[in-house]
Amino acid sequence: MKTMTLPHTDREASNIILGLMRISSLSDDDIRSLVGAARDAGISVFDHADIYGDERHGCEKRFGDAIAFSPAERAAVTIQSKVGIRTGFFDFSAEHILRSVDESLAALKVDYLDLLLLHRPDTLVEPDEVAAAFDTLHSAGKVLGFGVSNHTPGQIELLKRSLTQPLIVNQVQLSITHSPVIAAGVAANMAGLDQSIDRDNGLLDYCRLNDITLQAWSPFQKQFFDGVFLGDRENFAELNDEIDRLAAVYGVSPAAIAVAWITRHPANIQVVLGTTNLDHLRQSADGSEIPLSREEWYRLFTTGGHVLP
Repeated sequence: MKTMTLPHTDREASNIILGLMRISSLSDDDIRSLVGAARDAGISVFDHADIYGDERHGCEKRFGDAIAFSPAERAAVTIQSKVGIRTGFFDFSAEHILRSVDESLAALKVDYLDLLLLHRPDTLVEPDEVAAAFDTLHSAGKVLGFGVSNHTPGQIELLKRSLTQPLIVNQVQLSITHSPVIAAGVAANMAGLDQSIDRDNGLLDYCRLNDITLQAWSPFQKQFFDGVFLGDRENFAELNDEIDRLAAVYGVSPAAIAVAWITRHPANIQVVLGTTNLDHLRQSADGSEIPLSREEWYRLFTTGGHVLP
């Protein structure tokens, strides 16, 4: 498993993350088996959000009920959660951030979060309020570091004007077939080509320039929650042929190749795996450090539906 030092910290973290949004219906034993399989594979980062589950903090509570890390084990893992999405609206108010973090800590049965991410941009954000909440949480030892999710460079800059804490990560949707954050830059300055439209305002380069680690969610999704491209030969036959060919070359599963396409990028992107299937978790995690060549990477890019000008 490839590891990396998270920016602005001395914390080593795996480039594969286990996402816990689907564990609400699992038994304690199933959750322990899932987390154990992740740790055996070298995964050290666990991703939560206050909205995951059948009720607020539902998945966090299931995790906290099932998993009891020893002090040494807790120090070796990174637990992150997200805040800001409420029923029908977004809320980055200091009051909500502080209350939700306390509820997350209680649900998870931990003393601190390694990372807290703002979950989706709140257009009514008051950066000074966010800064005050972050400072309060950090000084109390409740949160060690901070980040965002699905934020543009401008939204990050607006926050940074008030923050005293660095922003460490930005979690975005990214897969071979859903990669505007990468594809727009490849096709820059091509009039009339939809791919050249920059929907993220140069987010990839901005994060690399500002030492913000991207975390890729939905690494197998075709587009936005409309199924996976792996095995979809009706819409992505050529891509699946190429994935299968490379899987045979490297002796791994097709899922590992899809993950490797992301981890191969020099931006050191982390990949969030949301599976609860132990075999799929292990197979996907094999993509942590597969050394795809430039030719192989671009072949996946073009068979995934993107254009090289």
